[in-house]
Amino acid sequence: MTNTEREDLITMLADQREQFRIAVSGLDETQARLRSTVSEFTLGGLLHHVSNCEKHWLEVVVERDENAEMDMSKAAEEYVIGDHQTVDGLLAEWDKIVARTEEVVRGVASLDDVVPLPTAPWAPEREWWTVRRILLHVFREIAHHSGHADIIRESIDGSNTTFKRAGIDPETAASWAAEWN
Repeated sequence: MTNTEREDLITMLADQREQFRIAVSGLDETQARLRSTVSEFTLGGLLHHVSNCEKHWLEVVVERDENAEMDMSKAAEEYVIGDHQTVDGLLAEWDKIVARTEEVVRGVASLDDVVPLPTAPWAPEREWWTVRRILLHVFREIAHHSGHADIIRESIDGSNTTFKRAGIDPETAASWAAEWN
């Protein structure tokens, strides 16, 4: 594979991470823990999950452990921001994970290398994915949860990623919506 493909994957991951970061930007710690919809998801919990998700899949690529099993004991806390955690702390940790992800993507022999996945209750038979597919899976996870984060954020204070990215405040967006209705 060409370096262009690697850089394209890195750029696409960075773009999707930025979408997620916009959804959590400017939150206070109370808002990060606020359950604002019927879902149990919170913005802090989603941030905790997407950073852990990327870290997990990076470890899978690096370790290539043919005997790995998903550690289900951590599943209950995966979508929760701990009392000792902060949004800024989780974002800083994610930055470290991102730097390591980029290093591994640039350094792996081939994106076509096959990697053994940990078994899990939903996948009891070992599967093998390419490094490329694992990166696309991480992208999908971040994109999936970016949508959740956008809805949760909008229900907290009316802001959404599209308008925040364009520099449009929630009040202006609300006035436009009122005009459209």
